[in-house]
Amino acid sequence: MLVIIPCVYVFSFCYAGYKLYQHQPQYILQFFIFGLPIYITALSLLNKFGLGNLLPVFQGFKELIVIGTLLFLIFQNATIAKLTIIDKLVLAYFIYTALYLFLPLGDYGFSQKLLALKSLSFFPLIYFTGRLINPNLINLNTSFSLILIVSILAGIVLLGEAITSTHLQTFTGYTEFLRSNFGIEPSGNFNLSWTFETANGLKRFASFYGMPLELGVNTIFALAALLALYTNDYFSFQLNKLGAIALLVSLLSIFLAISRASLVSYFFIVYVYALITHKKLWLKLFYYGIGILTILVLFYLKGDISEIIISTIDFSDESSAFHLVQWLEGLETILTKPFGLGLGMSGRVSSVVGDNIGGENQLVIIGVQAGFIAILLYLAIYIQTIRLCLKQFKQNTGKVKKLALCLLLVKIGMIIPTFTANTEAYVYIAYITWFFTGMVNSMEYPNYSTNQKIVEHA
Repeated sequence: MLVIIPCVYVFSFCYAGYKLYQHQPQYILQFFIFGLPIYITALSLLNKFGLGNLLPVFQGFKELIVIGTLLFLIFQNATIAKLTIIDKLVLAYFIYTALYLFLPLGDYGFSQKLLALKSLSFFPLIYFTGRLINPNLINLNTSFSLILIVSILAGIVLLGEAITSTHLQTFTGYTEFLRSNFGIEPSGNFNLSWTFETANGLKRFASFYGMPLELGVNTIFALAALLALYTNDYFSFQLNKLGAIALLVSLLSIFLAISRASLVSYFFIVYVYALITHKKLWLKLFYYGIGILTILVLFYLKGDISEIIISTIDFSDESSAFHLVQWLEGLETILTKPFGLGLGMSGRVSSVVGDNIGGENQLVIIGVQAGFIAILLYLAIYIQTIRLCLKQFKQNTGKVKKLALCLLLVKIGMIIPTFTANTEAYVYIAYITWFFTGMVNSMEYPNYSTNQKIVEHA
């Protein structure tokens, strides 16, 4: 049965490539939705099946399809009618960080710096792919429905893991993949890595995603897509059977992932959604829930759950303390070297050799490598995207409103995880949200015609 996973990954890439050859670039989104959630698991299985020598090819599928689609759009004379502030910021970030390839900074050679740049600054290419594509080619309702179906499938696998108390990754060759490709030895009580358990020994599951933390952030994305899909222009929220199942599965997923950042973000998204759609009953239930939870934690809850909550607040557990140490180390480095230490000095490249600095915070990872200017550019892109989504949500209807709502909730929901992890490494949510960010800008300033009308069904 496990052979299905790498087959889906490879087929989704080939199908998207074939459709691109037929001048249908919109099918890149099908690869994002079906191929990227299983990215790490598919690679682990391909390695296990004896195809380790071809892993660089399989790993390159995601970059290849983006570059191919972007070049196709450019050669098809897709142009940007007007550069928005986000366009300019994304270009500035890409150019600025790319300059670090040639600066005599850091301990790594050109090839390692290029790998670090890909991890740090590939998202502008994804963004401009979404920016140049004709939004009318994308059926947003279908895309959101497929995202929910993938989340339900992940939930089914997750439920199986929980019932059997067994990680799927014990059967996929996960540890062998990490050892052979990244030089990372297995760790933790389950011979995987420490991320698959809490400090007090509770198992954390990941379904077919790369790790439990990735399950958490992808659940945030699925929730945002669900809320956007089933909210109409008049803020009425009505679920069908697919939506109801997806909502139940999202609750199961967010609790079994045991990711504190994602759990808080999950309910924060619901709160923000209730605020901007004027759902007074939801807000009352939210406030009552917070009050009841506070009473339970203070007076009734004991054992593992209470310990996790309290240790998170006072930074007394190993995970929280490690986050704090990494933040302080990274911030000290940025203050000492405000223009950065050079590409590869934080994040993926340095973590492989065990010499990582500030690797528990997306902004710190950027700052350690490329300095405070890169941080400011990244933050400016993030803030401007939230502002644009809020504007489009308030002023538009139909497809534009739905996409703006989804992206607004995702960006708000990812604020906390951004401070606790290398969120750009979560390829599924990273690729789709940057693609959608480009689309949101395209809907604000259409590329193909200044009078282009965005329709709901393509």
